[in-house]
Amino acid sequence: MTTQLRLTETMGTLVRDHPALATLFERARIDYCCGGRQTLAEACAQQGIDPQGFLQELEAALETAPVASMEVAYDSLTSLIDHIETVHHAYLHQELPHLEARVAQVVAAHGHKDARLGQLQSCVAALAAELQAHLQKEEQILFPLLRQLEADPNSTLRSFIQAPIACMEQEHQKTGAALAQLRRLTDDFTPPAWACNTYRALLAGLLRLEQDLHQHIHKENNLLFPRAIADL
Repeated sequence: MTTQLRLTETMGTLVRDHPALATLFERARIDYCCGGRQTLAEACAQQGIDPQGFLQELEAALETAPVASMEVAYDSLTSLIDHIETVHHAYLHQELPHLEARVAQVVAAHGHKDARLGQLQSCVAALAAELQAHLQKEEQILFPLLRQLEADPNSTLRSFIQAPIACMEQEHQKTGAALAQLRRLTDDFTPPAWACNTYRALLAGLLRLEQDLHQHIHKENNLLFPRAIADL
């Protein structure tokens, strides 16, 4: 039976209910994390995509995709937070230093061939610093607060959660802009003909970073934060 989707559904809801669609949205360069409140129709218009044709493609993909929903995969805020920390935060803590070291190697070896490599290094360094500070705020302030509120719904701390959530969402927007800049500086992570293996590994790593952050931000913006606020 074909799943019926609607152009009026938001991007965040579509990926929440049908995680398999994330791959198609990535391929179409449609933002479903920071832009999760956009409708499918609005996202298609932004990218110049025929909405009806794309809707049919999405529905066809779901016919063979496994049935799954991110909404029911985590039965509590705490289990979702645990997942975000053990999967996405752990990945960033491990990978960001490697990317910074790799881009430094590429600039040292090939910086004279493409002036944008220096800009790329600066962008990676700025993004890494911002993400490290962001993770610290979540791990030391917001996430412990959400865990405490779930354990004690009557806590007087409940009135304090909206401000840190709004701050995290604003920082997610900055991360999205930085990822867009990485794409521009690397021609969509496409290696030039003269790229060495280290350069190619860097570009592959940056693409993986983008994909992981899209999933990471989606789970926070469109799953964790709305559920936390709904419990107010």
